[in-house]
Amino acid sequence: MRKSHIILFIFLILMWLFVTWPTDLQHLIVGILVCGFVSFMIGDMFVKRPHVFKHLSRYLWFLYYIPLFIWECIKANLDVAYRVAHPDLPINPGIVKVKTDLKSDTALTFLANSITLTPGTMSVDIDAEKGYLYIHWINVKDKDIHKATEIIVARFEKILKRIFD
Repeated sequence: MRKSHIILFIFLILMWLFVTWPTDLQHLIVGILVCGFVSFMIGDMFVKRPHVFKHLSRYLWFLYYIPLFIWECIKANLDVAYRVAHPDLPINPGIVKVKTDLKSDTALTFLANSITLTPGTMSVDIDAEKGYLYIHWINVKDKDIHKATEIIVARFEKILKRIFD
């Protein structure tokens, strides 16, 4: 087994224990078998850079990212609810192009998912080679790449860069 398989197995078994807590012998055996099978089958696809899992600061930044993401979702939900409840429905939909400095597939996926999970925006396409994301925005405030990047991407990108790149 490679290092990437072992890291994925440890990650999966910890998640399994968290989900099935309190655990008993049957759940533990099933968890070990399932996690072993999954890590054997997709270990190479999941972890391409196993050395990044060694840095404690990445986990701390991820713990910081979770409440930030939740806060941004709450703000976006309130904004979308206001737009839906407003009699004039003040929307200006469109697709904007934003720039990102993130390089790894995992970081780009997290960024795209964070944008999509935040109401009012949705990731449409990623051009990983050039570092562009195409975002559908319910209320386009600016079509300039740099200003749209600052409004949509910057809040997530700084932290995701510290976690994944």
